[in-house]
Amino acid sequence: MMANMYNYGSMAVRFRTNDVASLIEQVGVKLHAAKPGLPFSYSFMDTDFDRLYHAEQQTGQVFITFAVFAILIACLGLFGLVTYAAEQRTREIGIRKVLGASVSSIVSLISKEFTMLVGIAALIAFPAAWWAMYKWLGTFAYRTEISWWIFPLAGVVAFAIALLTVSIQTMRAALANPVKSLRSE
Repeated sequence: MMANMYNYGSMAVRFRTNDVASLIEQVGVKLHAAKPGLPFSYSFMDTDFDRLYHAEQQTGQVFITFAVFAILIACLGLFGLVTYAAEQRTREIGIRKVLGASVSSIVSLISKEFTMLVGIAALIAFPAAWWAMYKWLGTFAYRTEISWWIFPLAGVVAFAIALLTVSIQTMRAALANPVKSLRSE
């Protein structure tokens, strides 16, 4: 048994039993015997902690939802940029194909520009994300450190999503018939 120093008149009881109802009744009887007239109310610490961190869990769910939407919007924007870049370079892609360039070399040529942009974005975002997470985690009583591997993992995932988005459109441009693209010019 521990007395709560901040809230006089309350105490915490640790128990190991399956018959919780009879334990609560016994504690109530002992309390009324020691302090007659004192009201007896109880709560379980696990539900108190759940209630305390419920707002954090909801905030986490909101952040996950907005992160998914942000990734989808970023992929749409990246897809539009790649489509525009491939359309602007249709003649160049056609000439390269006629001169013997492989599909993989054309895809890597166009993808290199966009992966460099993702790398620059990651270099800007990682320190800001580390700082925000450090400040947020500092508000908890039991703090945890931010693992170093989270940021490289996030970078790899960002590069994979960007390459997948870019590759879809660049493959379409690289597989197009070069005669049609050169004839229209």
